[in-house]
Amino acid sequence: MRQVGFGEVADNARFEQATQIQMRDTGIGTFSDRLRDAVRGGGPFDGGDSLLLNQGFINGAWYDPNEAVVDAGVPEQDQLDELLLSGDQIRVGLAGNLADYEFIDRNGDLVTGWDVDYNGAPAGYTGDPQENIVYVAAHDNQTLFDISQYHNPVATSMDDRVRVQNLGIDFTVLAQGVPFLHAGEDMLRSKSLDRDSFNSGDWFNRLDFSYQDNTWGAGLPVAGKNQDNWPMMQPLLADPNLKPGSDDITATATHAREMLEVRSSSPLFRLTTEAQVMERVEFHNTGPDQIPGLIVMSITDTVGTDLDPILEDVVALFNASDEEQTFTIGAFAGRAFDPHWVLADSEDPVVRIAAYDKASGTFTIPARTTAVFTDDVTPPEVEAGTVVERGGPTVAWFTVHYSCTDADPDTTVVADINGAPVENDQEVRLIHHPNRTDYVQKGNRLDIYGQEFLLTVTCTDSSGNSTTVEVIPDFPQGSEML
Repeated sequence: MRQVGFGEVADNARFEQATQIQMRDTGIGTFSDRLRDAVRGGGPFDGGDSLLLNQGFINGAWYDPNEAVVDAGVPEQDQLDELLLSGDQIRVGLAGNLADYEFIDRNGDLVTGWDVDYNGAPAGYTGDPQENIVYVAAHDNQTLFDISQYHNPVATSMDDRVRVQNLGIDFTVLAQGVPFLHAGEDMLRSKSLDRDSFNSGDWFNRLDFSYQDNTWGAGLPVAGKNQDNWPMMQPLLADPNLKPGSDDITATATHAREMLEVRSSSPLFRLTTEAQVMERVEFHNTGPDQIPGLIVMSITDTVGTDLDPILEDVVALFNASDEEQTFTIGAFAGRAFDPHWVLADSEDPVVRIAAYDKASGTFTIPARTTAVFTDDVTPPEVEAGTVVERGGPTVAWFTVHYSCTDADPDTTVVADINGAPVENDQEVRLIHHPNRTDYVQKGNRLDIYGQEFLLTVTCTDSSGNSTTVEVIPDFPQGSEML
């Protein structure tokens, strides 16, 4: 499947890899081609049949083989092996591409980033997350949208093509290190499959910030490095089903902004040292029994210095496969997690389907979707009030009403009037008295004395989030007396 080319191409690749490795511990960032190639598939110098055969993690490797892979009879095991290797390379990239980061690889072995193969070189080579510039597309080579046009099966819907693009953005934005987004990556940017648009002019390089056009189908790109692939390009560029509309472009732009909000919401997505990454970032769904196409990453704030005053743990689940997946983290059973507050209100209705079962610690992730969960930081909603039943301005009977709403079923409610515990729908007698501030329980009847009265209702969930509501009972006056 994925291979480095020969001759000058191979020499360039080897030189680039050697240079990257030499930059370790310098504090200088290098563009990591490891996560890039694993996410999108193939390499920057692919041509001919390789453009179709080298599917990547986000665009169908093994779980959704395209027509070229099927026609070539590529063994299913080879496809799966490529997907699982790509998954390990992506994990290394998400962990800052650190050479010494340890995790369980696809074979069930404890390995470091340095041990994971990338075309004969180590996948992990940095000594610090700031040395990892994370990207899946740049000014040279095909855009992310264009390379996926080669790799996705032709019948892939435009909705799914958008989701494929979004996954590429997600791996970039949620990785430890310095994220780099290609201009227009958030707008499904296309150069009509041009592999090197340096001298292609505005016709292929233009960006439409009105989100009406992404430049797909502008024509066959200039001969240069493209002519040998024109016969493959022409039917794709002429297919009207492969051109996105304004709504598709807008959806990706919105998604990119949401994921940037997620990244900026917590320093846990922006760890600054090797030690922080090593002790806080953990991968689940690893080893030989993993669910292919699903990467599960947790980041904890329960060790070392408290980096986030709000969160203790976040879980990011990248489901590139074309089917909904469920995954259980047994250690989280009994703990409350909510969808990240940005994604809970996402413009994407699909990600809002992502769910978590507290009892089992099981996450459910829709197909071709990245879901992010956090500790339960959402406070309960409380409604409270008193309804006068009878009486006057100094003595009156009231019925107490209150309710607590929260996604966490293990919530507790405490309610009182002037320190006297009260139940929902309980009738109490409030008695204005100049000297008394106590209460008397007589069977089912509760009398409360005081100069003024305050109903206080506090609802607390199992994560410690609480909401308190205070209500002053309204005594009837004059003609209102009952």
